[in-house]
Amino acid sequence: MSTKSSPERTATYLSPDGLELFYREFGEPGAAGTPVICLPGLTRNSRDFIKLAQHLCRDRRVICPDLRGRGFSAYDPEYKNYHPGTYVRDVLALLERLGIGRVVSVGTSLGGLMTMVLAGAKQITLAGAVLNDVGPILGPGIARIQSYTGKAEPVKDWDQAVRQARFVYGAALPDLSEEQWRAFTRRGYREDGGRIRLDYDPKIGDAIRETPPPAPDADPWPLYMRLEGVPTVVIRGGLSDILEQDCFEEMGRRKPDARLVTVPNRGHVPLLDEPEALAAIDALLRDVDRTSQVQADIRPKAD
Repeated sequence: MSTKSSPERTATYLSPDGLELFYREFGEPGAAGTPVICLPGLTRNSRDFIKLAQHLCRDRRVICPDLRGRGFSAYDPEYKNYHPGTYVRDVLALLERLGIGRVVSVGTSLGGLMTMVLAGAKQITLAGAVLNDVGPILGPGIARIQSYTGKAEPVKDWDQAVRQARFVYGAALPDLSEEQWRAFTRRGYREDGGRIRLDYDPKIGDAIRETPPPAPDADPWPLYMRLEGVPTVVIRGGLSDILEQDCFEEMGRRKPDARLVTVPNRGHVPLLDEPEALAAIDALLRDVDRTSQVQADIRPKAD
């Protein structure tokens, strides 16, 4: 991944219900390219997107929030607030604070579900969407995620943290080097008060385990079809047990203009530094920026 050094700015803001939430910002507010917001997976945080943001911010503003209960954002004293509706409200408040009304959303797993919800929000225009290994139907891997989230044993040092991360994610990331595993672990764990811990509120696990499954007759596809008319890339890890092949192909059939990209040798989830993923994201942003320029060119000029 080619990158250009760009100062990373960090700040906090208040959620609609008063929690102090953290975000990273790359690029300049006045940059020509369409702004991007990067939304992380269930137990992940903004550090997962730093390299991608550095790559993208050469000509655009890139915003990477820590969702509540993750990273440097405050934990919610009411764990039942850990659900996508709350997260989307928090993100909309952040975009309003930053004066961003038109944005491309890059969403990993939970962040992809949030992206689909954002497509129906009246407060913003979703100019483009990247769904990283998620669709409207969640595969059997959701039971695996529910089983371990918030239940990890404490670790005593970084070596043990790396071993724990490999145990959880090894099947999804089978070809990472030792150096890459250490970098990946540092993004998901944090040293805090002399101890190393997973960088999220364990109560998130309780929240997802208490979430009732969809009704057997519920139609999952209207959520995805909110993206009708929105330029979309769907990325699937070739080994994924969350976005299964049948659902992936159906997403293409129902939205023929969506670009379907498979990242080989990745499960849930691709890291978005893979060449296939980067090429698809770059192409989407070029198309979105080109459309924005055309619309600007044909917009009536004030007298």
